[in-house]
Amino acid sequence: MVEEFAFDTTEERRKVRQNGTGWIEVIAGSMFSGKSEELIRRLNRARIARQKVQVFKPRIDARYSKEEIASHSGQTHGSMPVATTAEMMAQILDDTQVVGIDEGQFFDMAIVDAVNELAESGKRVIIAGLDQDYTGRPFEPMPQLLSVAEFITKTHAICVKCGSTANYSQRTVESDARVEVGASDKYEARCRKCFIPHADSPTLHE
Repeated sequence: MVEEFAFDTTEERRKVRQNGTGWIEVIAGSMFSGKSEELIRRLNRARIARQKVQVFKPRIDARYSKEEIASHSGQTHGSMPVATTAEMMAQILDDTQVVGIDEGQFFDMAIVDAVNELAESGKRVIIAGLDQDYTGRPFEPMPQLLSVAEFITKTHAICVKCGSTANYSQRTVESDARVEVGASDKYEARCRKCFIPHADSPTLHE
């Protein structure tokens, strides 16, 4: 389920392009909400338009592939794994027109200044990531990225408990670590009513 705010229009994107600068697009939501799928769709459209695209992902995320971004539905797109924002910036070529970044929440805070720099140099930057952690708190640096983005897309999943619109990522294993990379083996999509902050596996498996 993908929803774009009203100001995210083709006409406004055209205006941004005409003044010679780039822009930032952020795709944010819970797990299983189609963030990576939407990112891949936009990257593929850029390639069809014969634009030069570079794609990056955090090295920590090797759930499906070390060198591809992948959606839970099985769609993939080639990418370069990096450990830091500085490593990513060192790989970006001058003639690149579109920069795709998946799992933005796993990058260091330097990513905020970096994407601003890229946009100011004329590049289109598309970032997908979780806007909340497993406790329901804002997941830095995503809130900061949302604040500097020209265009924002909020994606939603379906609650596995009641079928309502899900906005939370429920952790289903015992771990207090904020970063716990996983998929359906460790997380479920939940709505506000069914979400249990700080819950672990004993309380979830009733």
